[in-house]
Amino acid sequence: MRDFKELKVWKKSHELCLSIYDITKQFPEEERYGIISQVRRASASVPTNISEGCGRDSNKEFARFLRIVGGSVSEVEYLLILSKDLNYIQEEQKMALINQVISIRKMLYNLIKAII
Repeated sequence: MRDFKELKVWKKSHELCLSIYDITKQFPEEERYGIISQVRRASASVPTNISEGCGRDSNKEFARFLRIVGGSVSEVEYLLILSKDLNYIQEEQKMALINQVISIRKMLYNLIKAII
Protein backbone atom coordinates (compact mmCIF):
# COMPACT_ATOMS: atom_id res chain seq x y z
CA MET A 1 0.00 0.00 0.00
CA ARG A 2 1.28 3.45 -0.92
CA ASP A 3 1.15 6.58 1.21
CA PHE A 4 -0.69 9.05 -1.01
CA LYS A 5 0.59 11.99 1.05
CA GLU A 6 4.10 11.24 -0.21
CA LEU A 7 3.15 11.55 -3.88
CA LYS A 8 4.03 14.86 -5.52
CA VAL A 9 1.01 14.56 -7.82
CA TRP A 10 -1.29 14.24 -4.80
CA LYS A 11 0.29 17.30 -3.16
CA LYS A 12 -0.14 19.34 -6.37
CA SER A 13 -3.71 18.09 -6.76
CA HIS A 14 -4.54 19.07 -3.19
CA GLU A 15 -3.09 22.55 -3.82
CA LEU A 16 -5.21 22.88 -6.97
CA CYS A 17 -8.32 21.85 -5.06
CA LEU A 18 -7.65 24.45 -2.36
CA SER A 19 -7.10 27.10 -5.04
CA ILE A 20 -10.38 26.19 -6.74
CA TYR A 21 -12.28 26.41 -3.46
CA ASP A 22 -10.72 29.80 -2.78
CA ILE A 23 -11.33 31.32 -6.21
CA THR A 24 -14.94 30.13 -6.42
CA LYS A 25 -15.79 32.12 -3.28
CA GLN A 26 -15.99 35.16 -5.57
CA PHE A 27 -18.43 33.55 -8.04
CA PRO A 28 -22.03 34.80 -8.13
CA GLU A 29 -24.42 33.26 -5.61
CA GLU A 30 -26.60 32.07 -8.50
CA GLU A 31 -23.83 29.60 -9.38
CA ARG A 32 -23.86 27.98 -5.94
CA TYR A 33 -25.48 24.78 -7.25
CA GLY A 34 -24.08 25.16 -10.75
CA ILE A 35 -20.49 25.76 -11.74
CA ILE A 36 -19.26 26.33 -8.17
CA SER A 37 -20.46 22.92 -7.05
CA GLN A 38 -19.30 21.19 -10.22
CA VAL A 39 -15.77 22.61 -10.33
CA ARG A 40 -15.29 22.02 -6.61
CA ARG A 41 -16.42 18.39 -6.89
CA ALA A 42 -14.25 17.80 -9.97
CA SER A 43 -11.18 19.34 -8.34
CA ALA A 44 -11.73 17.40 -5.10
CA SER A 45 -12.08 14.15 -7.03
CA VAL A 46 -8.49 14.48 -8.27
CA PRO A 47 -6.67 14.03 -4.93
CA THR A 48 -9.52 11.84 -3.67
CA ASN A 49 -9.10 9.28 -6.45
CA ILE A 50 -5.32 9.37 -6.13
CA SER A 51 -5.78 8.61 -2.42
CA GLU A 52 -8.23 5.80 -3.11
CA GLY A 53 -6.01 4.31 -5.80
CA CYS A 54 -3.08 4.26 -3.40
CA GLY A 55 -5.11 2.01 -1.12
CA ARG A 56 -5.63 -0.61 -3.80
CA ASP A 57 -3.70 -3.86 -3.93
CA SER A 58 -2.25 -3.78 -7.42
CA ASN A 59 -0.54 -1.39 -9.79
CA LYS A 60 -3.24 -2.19 -12.35
CA GLU A 61 -5.97 -0.97 -10.00
CA PHE A 62 -3.90 2.07 -9.03
CA ALA A 63 -3.41 2.94 -12.71
CA ARG A 64 -7.17 2.62 -13.28
CA PHE A 65 -7.81 5.25 -10.60
CA LEU A 66 -5.13 7.50 -12.09
CA ARG A 67 -6.88 7.30 -15.46
CA ILE A 68 -10.13 8.36 -13.77
CA VAL A 69 -8.21 11.30 -12.33
CA GLY A 70 -7.19 12.25 -15.86
CA GLY A 71 -10.85 12.70 -16.74
CA SER A 72 -11.46 14.86 -13.69
CA VAL A 73 -8.45 17.03 -14.52
CA SER A 74 -9.87 17.63 -18.01
CA GLU A 75 -13.24 18.51 -16.49
CA VAL A 76 -11.58 21.07 -14.20
CA GLU A 77 -9.72 22.55 -17.17
CA TYR A 78 -12.94 23.03 -19.14
CA LEU A 79 -14.77 24.53 -16.16
CA LEU A 80 -11.95 27.05 -15.75
CA ILE A 81 -12.31 28.04 -19.40
CA LEU A 82 -16.06 28.39 -18.90
CA SER A 83 -15.54 30.43 -15.73
CA LYS A 84 -13.31 32.85 -17.63
CA ASP A 85 -15.76 33.09 -20.53
CA LEU A 86 -18.55 33.89 -18.06
CA ASN A 87 -16.30 36.62 -16.58
CA TYR A 88 -16.14 34.93 -13.17
CA ILE A 89 -12.33 34.87 -13.23
CA GLN A 90 -9.63 36.86 -15.00
CA GLU A 91 -7.43 35.46 -17.78
CA GLU A 92 -4.41 35.47 -15.45
CA GLN A 93 -6.28 33.46 -12.83
CA LYS A 94 -7.47 30.98 -15.45
CA MET A 95 -3.99 30.49 -16.86
CA ALA A 96 -2.37 30.08 -13.44
CA LEU A 97 -4.85 27.31 -12.59
CA ILE A 98 -4.64 25.70 -16.03
CA ASN A 99 -0.85 25.61 -15.70
CA GLN A 100 -1.38 23.63 -12.48
CA VAL A 101 -3.76 21.32 -14.38
CA ILE A 102 -1.19 20.77 -17.13
CA SER A 103 1.51 19.98 -14.57
CA ILE A 104 -0.76 17.48 -12.81
CA ARG A 105 -1.71 15.86 -16.13
CA LYS A 106 1.98 15.34 -16.99
CA MET A 107 2.70 13.88 -13.55
CA LEU A 108 -0.25 11.50 -13.91
CA TYR A 109 0.93 10.34 -17.32
CA ASN A 110 4.45 9.71 -16.03
CA LEU A 111 3.21 7.91 -12.92
CA ILE A 112 0.95 5.64 -14.98
CA LYS A 113 3.88 4.83 -17.28
CA ALA A 114 6.08 4.05 -14.28
CA ILE A 115 3.67 1.62 -12.63
CA ILE A 116 2.35 -0.38 -15.59
